[in-house]
Amino acid sequence: MTQKEKEILDSIESRRSVRKYKPDAIDKGTLEKIIEAGLFAPTGMNRQSPIIVAVTDKKMRDRLSKLNASIMGSDNDPFYGAPVVLVVLADRSCGTYVYDGSLVMGNLMLAAHALGVGSCWIHRAKEEFDRPEGKEILKSLGIEGDYEGIGHCILGYTDGEEPQAGPRKENRVYWV
Repeated sequence: MTQKEKEILDSIESRRSVRKYKPDAIDKGTLEKIIEAGLFAPTGMNRQSPIIVAVTDKKMRDRLSKLNASIMGSDNDPFYGAPVVLVVLADRSCGTYVYDGSLVMGNLMLAAHALGVGSCWIHRAKEEFDRPEGKEILKSLGIEGDYEGIGHCILGYTDGEEPQAGPRKENRVYWV
């Protein structure tokens, strides 16, 4: 195994969901690298149907947090204080849109980890952007079309210890 192969596999195994963040901003260059990794995720027939809404504006971030929390019936911040939210949406007209968007999410989280940035996939983007307020947000950004929210990739610098991997469940691979 080459050093590069080892580094990639180690990064995949050590990435964890972070649920406590410092309020510190992520520099734009680092954020652009994370987003670029998301854009290079494989998609069905290379249609590249997913889009990313990069939210660094605190007012919009807090608006999305409140909308997401309301879906859960909660007042807590579902983004755990993370200063950046990358919303992944995908065009429903593509048959593979959910899978394509999920691969974008995976790439975003792996790239963030490789660059020393914590991340976590936060759900309820589908419900959030199916609501009138969510549709209004997209329209205000000039986003037209039939997009479904796939997920929120929250990003920030970890406040405290990075979570460790728990043991992997057994009997999850069947060789034929």
